[in-house]
Amino acid sequence: MYFNSIDFAVFLPIVFILYWFVTNKSLKLQNLLIVVASYVFYGWWDWRFLSLMLFSTIVDYSVGRKLQTENNDTKRKILLWISILVNLGFLGFFKYYNFFLDNFVSAFSLFGTDIQPNSLNIILPVGISFYTFQTLSYSIDVYKRKLEPTKDFIAFAAFVSFFPQLVAGPIERATHLLPQFYTKRTFDYSKAVDGMRQILWGLFKKVVIADNCAEYANMIFNNSADYSGSTLVLGALFFTFQIYGDFSGYSDIAIGTSRLFGFDLMQNFNFPYFSRDIAEFWRRWHISLSTWFRDYLYIPLGGSRGGIWMKVRNTFIIFIVSGFWHGANWTFIIWGALNAVYFLPLLLTKNNRNNLDIVAKGRYLPNIKEFSLIFLTFSLTVLAWIFFRAENIEHAFSYLSTIFSSTLFSVPHFTDSGRIQYESLITIFSVIIFMIIEWIGREEQFAFAKVQKIPSKWLRWIIYILFMMAIIVLSGQSQEFIYFQF
Repeated sequence: MYFNSIDFAVFLPIVFILYWFVTNKSLKLQNLLIVVASYVFYGWWDWRFLSLMLFSTIVDYSVGRKLQTENNDTKRKILLWISILVNLGFLGFFKYYNFFLDNFVSAFSLFGTDIQPNSLNIILPVGISFYTFQTLSYSIDVYKRKLEPTKDFIAFAAFVSFFPQLVAGPIERATHLLPQFYTKRTFDYSKAVDGMRQILWGLFKKVVIADNCAEYANMIFNNSADYSGSTLVLGALFFTFQIYGDFSGYSDIAIGTSRLFGFDLMQNFNFPYFSRDIAEFWRRWHISLSTWFRDYLYIPLGGSRGGIWMKVRNTFIIFIVSGFWHGANWTFIIWGALNAVYFLPLLLTKNNRNNLDIVAKGRYLPNIKEFSLIFLTFSLTVLAWIFFRAENIEHAFSYLSTIFSSTLFSVPHFTDSGRIQYESLITIFSVIIFMIIEWIGREEQFAFAKVQKIPSKWLRWIIYILFMMAIIVLSGQSQEFIYFQF
């Protein structure tokens, strides 16, 4: 079920009414309703994969309970590895089986050996990368005695399957989200209004920015051999705003929906395209995944505490694993490695934590140095996104070779249709307006929150209505959320 679908527009009010007006007298009933609603939400896509989520839930709940009473270090490690192997085993099979098989065959073909294995037509379960990491955080934190294991199976099942963030995050920690299922929740009007405001902003990002940009990004990337370098730059920019509008839009809708039910989720995007260096970008982009890898992989490996070799090794590991998490394709691995190359000079010169606060805080505009750093960081990010979007490595390098040719200085042109050219200009104008709003609201939790500070109630409602009209009138052809494939 998609957030931007009629199905969800019907589903959400029904669950909301049942939650606050039917089950509100009992915390356990509210949690049970969340579990049922979440399984309906997920099963709407393909009910067969509900068994995977249920099995992971049962395994990690049981491991947590056993870890509470087990004091033998060896047995505790065995229990933790059961959780890791079950969760990563499912993830590895469904997401990476054919990737490893194809590369195994390619490796043997280099030595003249022809292998004809049987590949499998595997469907990747939506959201498996997200809820797998979420439930793993529980097992690891219980193992490290950072969290008391829960005795409430319904609350734990609700934590694993919580429908607003089930299929594309934010990836919540058990230490943050799980305790919220233990506490009685009362309806908070101001929190609900703020949630609706964030949902509206997320929908605008998705259907007006991301879906429209997707049309032109797909047109240019899918026919890149036919276009000039300047047009390919435009295609990369379209994808840059597509992926941001798509993923951060999903996160906004997820966070806003959670607030309707009395829950607080972590901020997943913090205006990343205004970053002044790559380290700052990664503190602001997909925050829930970046911090997950930092806490459960980078720091256990030694982080940046060791010598130069250890710093280099750990940096490449964290970025390459992050790239591989996104998909079973060498393009994602190259994308991760390229970001590691961007990041290393900052780490080795100890400049990776220079920009911890939002740019130009308390000022209307950045100074020349800040603007230059933002432009450089944004340009490097756009370059890396080409690998992320390309079909394969050959496509990515072909795309880049055309960009860095004499045709870079030609006028961008990707269609002979006047209508499409006109609509693409509307999309570009929408992106410019979108980024201006992001800049104005960059000190808020989300840009549209700035509207609540407008004194006039009538002006606020005019803005809300204008954005609702924009969603209806300017929406692009509906596209699946990009991160559903991860």
